[in-house]
Amino acid sequence: QWQLVESGGGLVQPGGSLSLSCAASGLSLDIYGIGWFRQAPWTEREGVSCISASGVHTKYANTVKGRFTISKDSAKNTVYLQMNSLNPEDTAVYFCAASSSSDCGMMRDDYDHWGRGTQVTVAS
Repeated sequence: QWQLVESGGGLVQPGGSLSLSCAASGLSLDIYGIGWFRQAPWTEREGVSCISASGVHTKYANTVKGRFTISKDSAKNTVYLQMNSLNPEDTAVYFCAASSSSDCGMMRDDYDHWGRGTQVTVAS
């Protein structure tokens, strides 16, 4: 039985930082690519960042490039999203997803398995 569990969300002031974790069980992140997505109320779920199974390839949405960093710890079977210089527009539920293609994609259809999400709220 596979599972993806996001953690690390919360309330942070503008300009602050948060580190999200995506812990996987039942599937190996050495085989699956991982993407982070976010969805704010009344908006479509959008790709934020992704990392290939090898860890070599990463991608970022233009809105977060230079502020967010994705990484993985194969020993812990966990992917992280370090988010710096947060602003209110980053407020959303953040989801991680796994792709059996092992590649790094930024589209929802690239992914087979999804976590339940963690709320990130940026407000003063």
